[in-house]
Amino acid sequence: MNSSASPEPVAARKPVDTPTAAALLPDGELVEMVYDAAARRTRFVVGNGAAWDFADSVLLPPNERLVPFSATNNLVKHHVVLFPSEPVEYGEEADLLGRIREYLRRYVDLSPGFEEIATYYVLFTWLYDAFHEVPYVRVRGGYGSGKTRFLLTVGSLCRLPIFASAASTVSPLFRLLDSFRGTLILDEGDLKHSDMQNELIKILNNGNAQGFPVLRTEVSRQKEFDPRAYHVFGPKLIATRGFFQDRALESRCLTEDLRSGALRAEIPLNLDERHRADALALRNQLLLFRLRNFHRAPALLQSAAGNLEPRLEQIFGPLLAVIEDDEARKRLIGTLGQYNEDLVDERAESVEAEVLTVIRDLVAKGPEARLAMQDVADEFTARYGSQYAKRVTPRWIGSIVRRRLGLRPSRSTGIFTLGPEDVARLAALYKRYGVDPVEKVEEEERRAA
Repeated sequence: MNSSASPEPVAARKPVDTPTAAALLPDGELVEMVYDAAARRTRFVVGNGAAWDFADSVLLPPNERLVPFSATNNLVKHHVVLFPSEPVEYGEEADLLGRIREYLRRYVDLSPGFEEIATYYVLFTWLYDAFHEVPYVRVRGGYGSGKTRFLLTVGSLCRLPIFASAASTVSPLFRLLDSFRGTLILDEGDLKHSDMQNELIKILNNGNAQGFPVLRTEVSRQKEFDPRAYHVFGPKLIATRGFFQDRALESRCLTEDLRSGALRAEIPLNLDERHRADALALRNQLLLFRLRNFHRAPALLQSAAGNLEPRLEQIFGPLLAVIEDDEARKRLIGTLGQYNEDLVDERAESVEAEVLTVIRDLVAKGPEARLAMQDVADEFTARYGSQYAKRVTPRWIGSIVRRRLGLRPSRSTGIFTLGPEDVARLAALYKRYGVDPVEKVEEEERRAA
């Protein structure tokens, strides 16, 4: 007769240790890992802005214990990921912002407008996980334009910055982001091969909104394929030489074009121990800023972007939410407004805009006009066909109308035609793609006559 011992009570089991960089406890308290390099010690800060304390671990029911990553961890001791060492008083928010801008001006040369954006983006990274979307900040330029200096300077102030240049392949980035949930600091030039670029695009496309992990197939110890979801949501500082081919990805980035040139005389050629000390001092103040403001961040989120497209409001609204100064918020809204105009101008030169122009002119003919894909294709061919190597067909036009413009032609007597519901949606598409509405065209024609 076989006998088996009764299960060991949960309370008697040894807790399972989970290395953790940060956590939100059920009671609302924050857990933040800190690292004292001089003492070679890691521990937690646990609490909120009103009260906090140090802890070596945090016990979670039923049988889990959060522990900080070890001070001997290669990622910690080699500064691949940077941590504060303790919360430090910063005074008023305006004082903290002033110190951040002074630090940036000391070590990197930026235009005044982008310097202000970078300052607020640093602040935003310390609250980003209180929101559902994040924008990215990107600098673009050639060799010697200062991209690396920007990443090192601004990145050193962001929350849990992960310096991707330390990764020889893209694969570790998924694990780093999943483990630390910090700010990715990425120089695209460090990734040399096309397959690495493709993996990078997965991170960037999935990483701006919560709830969209990247799935990767891995092999278990038993040699079985074991798909795993990696959390890649979080802020990102990016340096590139050119544009992203994906327009949606472009629209998530606040971009500054850097130009090669001599640094200001007061900017040091190399980043030394003073830079690291200055950055640590600010990270310590920013940690206290997080403890005090994390829970109030969602209430700050408001639609303050005026006439921006809903997509841009959605992406950049969280950044606007951390800006208390009304004038600074207006300046950023103005920047986003110009950015929005640039996007509209770019779309106005696209095939979608050309198709919309044809549809608009067919609508202008009145109720008797037929809005069949065949009619649109015929008119498109007459106007723009010479610009395209491939033959324009109703099927191709239909795919643009459905997949890119989001309209739904219905089939009647074998012909796909736009219905009244689609026509009602055209005004919003005209605005989105910079196509003049029917009324404006008719007004201009009357004036010309």
